[in-house]
Formats: sequence, structure tokens, C-alpha cells
Amino acid sequence: MRVAVYYSNRDVRLEERPRPVIGPGEALLQVEASGICGSDVMEWYRLRKAPLVLGHEVAGTVAETGPGVTRFRPGDRIVATHHVPCECCRYCLTGRHSVCETLRTTSFDPGGFSEFVRLPAPNVERGTFSLPDNVTADEGSFVEPLACVVRALRISRLRAGQSVAVLGSGISGILQIQVARALGAGKILATDPVPFRRDAARRLGADVAVPSDDDVPARIREANEGRLADQVLVCTAALPAIAQAFRCVDRGGTILFFAPAPPGATYPVPLHDVWNDGITMVHSYAGPPADMLVALDLIAAKRVDVAAMVTHRISLARTQEGFERVIRASDSLKVIVDPRI
Repeated sequence: MRVAVYYSNRDVRLEERPRPVIGPGEALLQVEASGICGSDVMEWYRLRKAPLVLGHEVAGTVAETGPGVTRFRPGDRIVATHHVPCECCRYCLTGRHSVCETLRTTSFDPGGFSEFVRLPAPNVERGTFSLPDNVTADEGSFVEPLACVVRALRISRLRAGQSVAVLGSGISGILQIQVARALGAGKILATDPVPFRRDAARRLGADVAVPSDDDVPARIREANEGRLADQVLVCTAALPAIAQAFRCVDRGGTILFFAPAPPGATYPVPLHDVWNDGITMVHSYAGPPADMLVALDLIAAKRVDVAAMVTHRISLARTQEGFERVIRASDSLKVIVDPRI
């Protein structure tokens, strides 16, 4: 089968590999849509593991099932996640799924940028879901990234009527905007350095979208009856955005750090302001099975319009081009690889 093998951000090669052989409890997925995630182009994280086949935002059709699989059969349309928790360790039982050892060690074989993917038994059991008839494969590929956002806003305890500032309007930022809107948020302000993405943020739910280097606290006050934001969602690891977050959050507010930073990255926290103003700081990673189901329901009910976020669909042979578009971030939101074309 054909696979797109990652060697670096600017070296993704089309190669041939044997089609995976499945075992008991496993399933073989024929990939129909595989989204390029922002994390796929984080070289500080990917290069040490290269060469490898990336791609974890996948949807498609069951091609084969192994002995013992009863929930699915060949021909079923499904979406699957690469990382699944055990649901029985001390971390899972207390709602801390993202630090579960099983979640951190499960994955796909070989990865979503391929014609076929072997879904290991834990993934089939706890991380694979049927796609409703009204959800396309492209839309299904958003279930995993949307689940990460659903979990994040659950942890930040976003409530109806709260004002929100989203710093960084890439895919995760715009998904945050859409879920916040679905949850009944009040005023939503978004930032991004790229005009294309600011336009998309406004089109998909933000009341105001301004350049990242604008006087963002002032723009928030203008849009929010003189107040800063109840919740600031930081969807970029850029240090200026982190500094900006502390200037944008209202007293008693919450800052959510969503984007990962390289190991060893630090930032001086204004501890007096955090203490004096009662600021809560939280972070989030991954989307457990329950959040996957919520994400799938939001997509099926059209409460979150993920189809409008797809700007490019490309073949496996053009995966390198897709990575370059994601890196440039000037004219794309979601780039989807379809191995069938």
C-alpha cells in the first residue's frame, strides 16, 4: 500500500509498505480522510521519531475485522482515535485521562497518511465509533481534534454568558470559538496575525477578530462593556500570546493553555497578579472517549460546522504540499489527505 513517510517538515515521501495484517480484536480501516494537524508540523516533537507515518485525524470504512470484533463489520463507516485511555487506572478513574499510561502508548499502525490503518484492539474497543449517515468522512476526521477542544472547555468550566478571548485562530482556535458559541458564550474575540484566519474566525463565530499585535485588551474592553475576558483560551505557544493572556483576563477569570510548548520552555508567571486577581490557570491535552462522543454529536447536529473549515483536499502523493500549506498558515485552515485520489 502507499504511505506518506515523514522525514522532516519539508521532506515527506510517498513510499510503499506492506498492508497491515490484523489480529484478534483488531480492525483494518480504509482511510478516506486524514487531517493534517498542527502537531504534525512540530519538528521539535516529530524529528526525533522520524522517519514515520503521521496522521491521527482519520475516518473511513472498515475493510476487515479480526476474531472477537462484534461492534463493527466490513463496510461500516467509522472514526477512530490513535490515543485511548485504559479507563481503569487511578488517573482515568479521577478524570485525568491524558496522563494515563495506556493513552500515551497506544497508536495506529502505521498512521493516517496511508491507504490502510491497523486499529489495535484497545483502539477498536474504546476509541472507534460509527459515523452517522449525515456525517461525511471529511467531517468525521474532525472528531478527534474537536474532542480535545470539548475536554479543554470542560476543564476550563466555560459557562453560558461568559466572555471569551481566543488567542490564535488556527484550527484549534476556531474549533474553540465554535464550541464556545455552541455552549452559549457571550462576546467572543479572536486574534491571529494572518488576515485569512481572522476572516475565518469572524465567519465561524467570533464577534470580533483583530491582529495579534493589536492592543488586544483594549479591543476586548470595547467589545465587552468595558470588561476583560472571563476566559482566555491560548491556542498558540508563542511567548507574546502567553504574555498577552495575563493582560486580557478579567478578575476571577480563567486562562486555558491549549497549545503544547517544547520541552524546557518556560515563562515567568506574574504570581502577584494571579493571586491578587484570583486568576485560574488550566491546561488540557487529548480527548477521552466520552468527549469523542460529544464531539461526534456536535458535528452530526451541525452545532459545529467543521465542513466549512476544510480548505484543501489532496492525494497522498501531495502530502508534502499539504504540510507546506499548514506551515505557511496563510491560505489554509484544514488540509485533508484522501488516499483514494
